[in-house]
Amino acid sequence: MKIFRLYVLAGGFLFCMACSVQKQAQKTVLKWEENFDQTGTFDITRWSKIPRGTPEWQKYMSDFDSCYAMRDGRLILRGIVNHSLPNDTARYLTGGIYTKDKVAFGFGRLEIYAKLNGARGAWPAFWLLSQDMKWPDGGEIDIMERLNFDSIAYQTVHSHYTYNLKMKEPKQGATGPIDPNGFNTYTVELHRDSLVFFINNKRTFSYPRIQTDREGQFPFDQYKYYLLLDMQLGGSWVGEVDPADLPVEMEIDWVRFYEFKE
Repeated sequence: MKIFRLYVLAGGFLFCMACSVQKQAQKTVLKWEENFDQTGTFDITRWSKIPRGTPEWQKYMSDFDSCYAMRDGRLILRGIVNHSLPNDTARYLTGGIYTKDKVAFGFGRLEIYAKLNGARGAWPAFWLLSQDMKWPDGGEIDIMERLNFDSIAYQTVHSHYTYNLKMKEPKQGATGPIDPNGFNTYTVELHRDSLVFFINNKRTFSYPRIQTDREGQFPFDQYKYYLLLDMQLGGSWVGEVDPADLPVEMEIDWVRFYEFKE
């Protein structure tokens, strides 16, 4: 009888697990995707080139055509030495695009499938910023940052709570292994009470909403976010650029957003 009960319990457990997996699989619906199948240039109704700015990540951004390409159904973003724009004093030029004021993302699962070619000083990134609120109050969600030739990628959360108040709990970031020579899938899930990160469908970490009297701990349930895809070069974190390693390319095959069903 004990053995029979064990079989019954095991069968019931497996049935519940199967139902749970099926239920989880039905919680999302593909709401938006970008396959970069266009010829010539990306879809300008969805994307804009990121302008140059003062932050380290933005100081070499350029609309120069050589920083962008569409190849074999992929978007190519490059970091190059500036040999061609004599009126531009920047030593390097980088390509980046974003969906700001065009496409915004809320609760759901965002996936990006891409190959990151390495170079000394290369700092490619995929990330989300608030469509409605200034930084860091609206929060920043770093889906992927990769440095140099690393075989890991960084995934991080920033906000008023982490940046201005310098609060260290809950844990605000983690790393995960990648294939440095191939394509990898980088993912974040935006829930009402947490952000959950994955690399190649393996969970790296979760950032939860907690009870605290400190302001700005979890702004991610209040705003819609736009997506940035960009090649970056140089900075205090990644280090100096080696021009001998340039040009360097990032190849983005597709982006998919699955909205959570209520």
